[in-house]
Amino acid sequence: MSKPVKERKSRPVNLDLQTISFPITAISSILHRVSGVITFVAVGILLWLLSMSLSSPMGFMEAADIIDSFFVKFILWGILTALSYHIVGGIRHLCMDLGYFEELESGAKSAKVSFIVTAVLSLLAGILVW
Repeated sequence: MSKPVKERKSRPVNLDLQTISFPITAISSILHRVSGVITFVAVGILLWLLSMSLSSPMGFMEAADIIDSFFVKFILWGILTALSYHIVGGIRHLCMDLGYFEELESGAKSAKVSFIVTAVLSLLAGILVW
């Protein structure tokens, strides 16, 4: 006696990410992961600059010359923004681990608040860098 064959349900499959509307909580979570990767890569760059600046007085001058360019200042601003978002998102996730902001509405509000706090911190980082 053979097993009955299961019928496959024909479901619509949407693989076009541009047509999918993610909720703000999903966007917040994805950006938290991306900011973590950026921060991880940035640690190597910043350690290289620190090593160069501490190697000798000439190395310090070279590191200072590197940091003086607009492009590098823009990169440093991006690193500080990613770091601040990762910290704010991490605090948000810790609060959710403690049982706060777990409902859909409060989770969406906390995601919006984390975006606003990050925008303020990003402006402060821009003032600091330039």
